[in-house]
Amino acid sequence: MAAGLSSLSVTLKPLNHSFSSSNSRLKHHRISAAVFPPSRRFNVFQRRTVCFVLEEQKQSSPMDDKPESTSSPDILTTSRLLKKAERKKFERFTYLIAAMMSSFGVTSMAIMAVYYRFSWQMKGGEVPLSEMFGTFALSVGAAVGMEFWARWAHRVLWHASLWNMHESHHKPREGAFELNDVFAIINAVPAIGLLYYGFFNKGFVPGLCFGAGLGITMFGIAYMFVHDGLVHKRFPVGPIANVPYLRKVAAAHQLHHTDKFKGVPYGLFLGPKAMEEVGGKEELEKEISRRIKLYNKGSTS
Repeated sequence: MAAGLSSLSVTLKPLNHSFSSSNSRLKHHRISAAVFPPSRRFNVFQRRTVCFVLEEQKQSSPMDDKPESTSSPDILTTSRLLKKAERKKFERFTYLIAAMMSSFGVTSMAIMAVYYRFSWQMKGGEVPLSEMFGTFALSVGAAVGMEFWARWAHRVLWHASLWNMHESHHKPREGAFELNDVFAIINAVPAIGLLYYGFFNKGFVPGLCFGAGLGITMFGIAYMFVHDGLVHKRFPVGPIANVPYLRKVAAAHQLHHTDKFKGVPYGLFLGPKAMEEVGGKEELEKEISRRIKLYNKGSTS
């Protein structure tokens, strides 16, 4: 009985250790044959074989399945990003063409209208100095006045009763245009009417009307380049982005979209002054620094 137990203890050791050589395997097999009957020997080796197969599956299956589960989402994400970049590029190009055509057309017509109007009025030999002075003075006054009109309309109308239209400007844009662009057409209607009346009529009052229409037109062109181009990057603006004061204007308007100061500033070109009045100078400087970093990063990449 004691000899049998000692043989049993010797036989169990190979089950816990790997077989290092063929001699040791033969030796232990010979000892186990003396102690265990054939049925028990078969069970021991069968159990070892099953454990070996299960361990192989456990180690190999996670490694084989992991790349298949992660590769497909990565491909889909990359494809979506490429499509989005192509769509944005096409939208910017479309708006750039529209902006250039409208700016070139309106500017050309304004220059021609000014030239022909005064050349037509001076055919009689008398130079209408008062009329000319009134035209140019009111053109500057109308351009400045449009900033105050835009600030009032932005706060009282666009963010109130006309929010359904203006809301498209505060959401991610889908396509080259947005519903808010209708306001540009609305502001163009009185400018066209004033220019038409002032161009086809002589006198001091028609001269003032012509100047007012000219000032509204100049403000509209400047607003489009600074607001749509510089601030919202709907088309490239070139060296305009490096003008220090226009950087402040762009940063101030960007803070309007964050709503940190209850929508202030509502104006555009006087936006930096409005930010200082509500105590937002520090936030304005931070936004300017952020935009400069983004601009430098984009120019170097």
